[in-house]
Amino acid sequence: MTARTIRTEGAELIVDDTGRDDPALVFLHYWGGSARTWKPVLALLPERIRKVAINQRGWGGSRAIDGHYDLDALASDVAAVVACLGIKRYVVVGHSMGGKVAQVLAGRGHSGLSGLVLVAPAPPTAMDVPLEVRAGMLASYQSREGVAQALTVLAGPTFDTVHREQVIEDTLRGEPEAKRYWPQQGMIADVSAALRSLALPVDILLGEHDQVERESVLRPLFSSLLPHATFTIVPDAGHLIPIEMPQVIASRCERMISVVS
Repeated sequence: MTARTIRTEGAELIVDDTGRDDPALVFLHYWGGSARTWKPVLALLPERIRKVAINQRGWGGSRAIDGHYDLDALASDVAAVVACLGIKRYVVVGHSMGGKVAQVLAGRGHSGLSGLVLVAPAPPTAMDVPLEVRAGMLASYQSREGVAQALTVLAGPTFDTVHREQVIEDTLRGEPEAKRYWPQQGMIADVSAALRSLALPVDILLGEHDQVERESVLRPLFSSLLPHATFTIVPDAGHLIPIEMPQVIASRCERMISVVS
């Protein structure tokens, strides 16, 4: 895997890029993660497939030059990275917050975007989370003890110690403004208009034990906006499916590549 720095209009992004064949897979991590969140998935995919994992601005060493960490800026970064790398056709694989960024990008009708794989995605409508709970989420991302507590909600029954340390490190490394934007504004933003009339193929993966993005909420919501979407329930997984059950994501990614090729 080759790491490189790409400068967009408003950010300097550290991007992992490997493989050669289009359509490419472009991976967007969750709030608190980094490009290495996807390492277990990337390791299971064929070498020939182009795989681009973006450290979104404020995470994994990437930084905003313009001070913006909003969903529109994150979506614009994806388009800029794809253009810089000369990728003609691609599928976005977005996890949680990254799934909402993927929805915004798809709504723009960006040239070359051929499909979406949404992994425990944040919903397109505003999440019904009280202000005090969102404040608590932000507070938990400020210390090792807080992240460890957050993991009792985020992680499913198969989570291991090595990845626990990775999550803690990635979360604590995040830029303060990137940490702040999501609970204060991103998770309550309504981007549902972006999905109306969307014709792209969409796969949605939901963790059986996810306490953050529950199937009972997401399935009817996404079904109403994307009636053609397919759903996969990932057994024994919590919210951190890329780490907990990477083989399921890798399989769905390969399937999506075959659909759009």
